[in-house]
Amino acid sequence: MSPKYSILLPTYNEKENLPVIVYLIHKYLDISVIDYEIIIIDDGSPDGTLEVAKQLESIYGKDKILLRPRGKKLGLGTAYIHGMKHATGDFIIIMDADLSHHPKFILDFIKKQAEQDYDVVTGSRYIGNGGVSGWDFKRKLVSRGANFVSQVLLRPKVSDLTGSFRLYKKPVLEKLIESCISKGYVFQMEIMVRARQLNYTIGEVPITFVDRVYGESKLGGSEIVQFVKSLLYLFATT
Repeated sequence: MSPKYSILLPTYNEKENLPVIVYLIHKYLDISVIDYEIIIIDDGSPDGTLEVAKQLESIYGKDKILLRPRGKKLGLGTAYIHGMKHATGDFIIIMDADLSHHPKFILDFIKKQAEQDYDVVTGSRYIGNGGVSGWDFKRKLVSRGANFVSQVLLRPKVSDLTGSFRLYKKPVLEKLIESCISKGYVFQMEIMVRARQLNYTIGEVPITFVDRVYGESKLGGSEIVQFVKSLLYLFATT
């Protein structure tokens, strides 16, 4: 029997991006005859994202689009926990809903995982033909700097620790989430550190990260402060 993939899409104010990302997922996975479901976890978006998601559910069907909204913004880590409770797939794919992660790369993730039965496959902007598009020099420098410092302090054995486009075996992600304490953006970083500690196998595929077209970035000053605090905590505990 072919494996099934559950794609978790946490959303907050993504009404313009959500229809496009869902269409692209459908396009690339359907043409490859891959069994999948998309679980949308909306955190009370005031822009009408949930209403758009309901329309997508009626278009693609409840077997492909699962709506699991929450009442307010509760953090990325808890969004994944919430979505995973409803996932019926053998594998979990996590990606951003703002089009920064192109669904065409999902096929590369699936192929890579099958090569050596990896527990985790992560996308990297820093290997092969990977990269970023739409960033100015300052943002590229900040991203490179954050990744470099994280590499030095945490030694994760992956080239792109701050990325968030990944595929996991479902039982592996469940175990990793149990071991994590972070709830915000740094959750993605901690989960790879815990994967190394637990000796899970990790594969990498090159991806191109594209800056969002619609909406505003949710990475603000408070998230940056939290990133630094969490980085220091991980350094002290790993």
